[in-house]
Amino acid sequence: MQQKVFIKTFGCQMNVYDSNRIFDSIKKIGYEKTEKYEDANCYILNTCHIRDKAKEKVYHEIGRVKKIFRLKKKPIVIVAGCVAQAENKEMLNREPYIDIVMGPQSYHKINDTILNYKKKKKREEETEFDTIEKFNYLSKIKNKDSNISSFLTIQEGCDKFCSFCVVPYTRGPEYSRPFNQIINEAKDLIKSGAKEIILIGQNVNAYKFKKDNIIFKLSDLILELDKMPELKRIRYTTSHPKDMTDDLINCYKTSKKLMPLVHLPIQSGSNNILKLMNRKHNIKDYLNIYQKIKKINSNVAFSSDFIIGYPGEKDKDFNDTLNLINKIKFINSYSFIFSPRPGTIAGNLKMNDESISNNRLKIIQNQLFKNQINRNKSLEGRIVNVLVENKMKDKIKLFGRTEFMTSVIFDGGNENIGKIVKVKISGSNQNSLFGELLNNEDKQVA
Repeated sequence: MQQKVFIKTFGCQMNVYDSNRIFDSIKKIGYEKTEKYEDANCYILNTCHIRDKAKEKVYHEIGRVKKIFRLKKKPIVIVAGCVAQAENKEMLNREPYIDIVMGPQSYHKINDTILNYKKKKKREEETEFDTIEKFNYLSKIKNKDSNISSFLTIQEGCDKFCSFCVVPYTRGPEYSRPFNQIINEAKDLIKSGAKEIILIGQNVNAYKFKKDNIIFKLSDLILELDKMPELKRIRYTTSHPKDMTDDLINCYKTSKKLMPLVHLPIQSGSNNILKLMNRKHNIKDYLNIYQKIKKINSNVAFSSDFIIGYPGEKDKDFNDTLNLINKIKFINSYSFIFSPRPGTIAGNLKMNDESISNNRLKIIQNQLFKNQINRNKSLEGRIVNVLVENKMKDKIKLFGRTEFMTSVIFDGGNENIGKIVKVKISGSNQNSLFGELLNNEDKQVA
């Protein structure tokens, strides 16, 4: 009988990539993917530890699986990802329904771990940091992601140790994959139909691989990908201001395919809070990067991340953040209230008043949303370049994105999927544009 796996993914783009590669691996031992819980012989929950109550979400999800399979044979239940790395022993002790716990640097062992469990029926824990072996293993398995826009991990881990962040503890130290390994995987993705590649990492712009006394950086990867004729667009995320070097900034002038959107998390507009966060940069540093890029290409837009209500945040700190948002006019940003992560420096700090933090978040989000709405409104009546990714669920309208990652919905046929087309924008809301497909596909608007 055909073995089937159901994979549920929480969190960031890294987890999306990891889930795809996990499936590429377990196909080798006879599994095919299913979109239905009840058909699964193996259930994998790929977890994220960044947001609040991440651990409880896992137990809630396991509860759902229990209900679905209460009258059926239990599947192999695997909890993977960052929550698994951080809470491995507690999970195995607390929830007998979990069979395997596997951290994000152990995915190269997943086939052997599953086969061992089937043979011995002994619960397994794999949480060693073995990033080099992991990527050496995955490099031998072709990435079959057939999405028009595909993620490609180039770097993992973090050495920054921001006070609020659990990533150094769940993903380990910074590791940069070999340059040629990345290029070969990019070629596989393009052969599978990718027209856009998004280079990802916890600190993607910290990428630095040394071979034969030559140091390869993110800028080198971008310029190498730029040469590939079938590839239409290049993006990268998530960046750290400290690693925004001039060679990378110059790519906004030299690369024809690098998209004019910089996602550069700042977290706060207050130097005081940035220092408490151990961010290793200040507002002047951030504005300097902003000005350098805008000088090279005035069309480049910025998005960011903001943590509101960080312990010690005063009215002035909050107003500084609001002023920065108004100054830069970020086109699409994420904002949320600080939540303590166990094991981090900020994990034991005294929380700010909840009602004050909630009110500040509301003000920040209203301003960010207003900026989004105004920008999208300004595009009405204009023609934009859209990379068409797929059909909407209604099977009538097409979905694609602009150079700035804004969603665009319009009528059109399947023949446009994978092409860059011109769309005249007729309407908008906070998150999306709506328009009419024009002729002359694959000819970009200047």
